[in-house]
Amino acid sequence: MNDLVIRLSDAAYAELADLADATGRTPEEHALEAVREHLRRERGRVGDAAARLARLHEPLLKRLGA
Repeated sequence: MNDLVIRLSDAAYAELADLADATGRTPEEHALEAVREHLRRERGRVGDAAARLARLHEPLLKRLGA
């Protein structure tokens, strides 16, 4: 497992701590959930862009044998 240190403003940390307290979860759990959600969205966005480019350049890719 890898550790990641992020710096939050006092206001952002207070908001995260309040959310954690209200939900019975830790600030770390909320941060991890946010990172996972961001990665999921970005994977989808990048995958969509790659598929769009592959369709756009399909003739060239076929000629190259890809």
